[in-house]
Amino acid sequence: MSIKSDNIQWHSSAVDSNVRDERLGKGAILWFTGLSGSGKSTVARALEAHLVENGYPAFVLDGDNLRFGLNSDLGFSPEDRIENIRRVGEVSKLFGMANVLLLAAFISPYRADRDAIRSSVPSGRFLEIHISTSLETCAQRDPKGLYAKAMNGDIAEFTGISAPYETPISPELTLDTESLSLEECVDKLMLLLAKAELL
Repeated sequence: MSIKSDNIQWHSSAVDSNVRDERLGKGAILWFTGLSGSGKSTVARALEAHLVENGYPAFVLDGDNLRFGLNSDLGFSPEDRIENIRRVGEVSKLFGMANVLLLAAFISPYRADRDAIRSSVPSGRFLEIHISTSLETCAQRDPKGLYAKAMNGDIAEFTGISAPYETPISPELTLDTESLSLEECVDKLMLLLAKAELL
């Protein structure tokens, strides 16, 4: 997205990023992507609680929550979905720069949008987590009643039904909440964070 003003400039922190890492621990973005009802927010919140309990700064950004405020002007057209994730990516980057383990839980159906966020942060500071729970199971869970509405034609452009979802090609981790318990998901995520030297 192009910047509309020529009268702005980026202001760097007075604190060196290496010093910040040494004092506060490393920040990063863990990006949870998957269909509605797959378990993204549930897994992210469980990981958040575990991290905070163990002294690590962590915070969940949830898709629905941001649509109450920052993204309240956006709908679900392809263009609005792209802008939604662009804004989320920018906010996520700021959390990462502040040395928080930011857990972003968004359907984020387009691969290019996720890849754009990855390419905008330092190497190793973006971990893509694919919650690969099947469409059939997500539709059976239907916690918000959205699949039923989409199948009845009451919701247009619903991901997985009338709008596409582009599966990650090489995520850092794939979790299927049909076969894994919540505790097993958190354990696998903690191992991933340790392997990535973020803990």
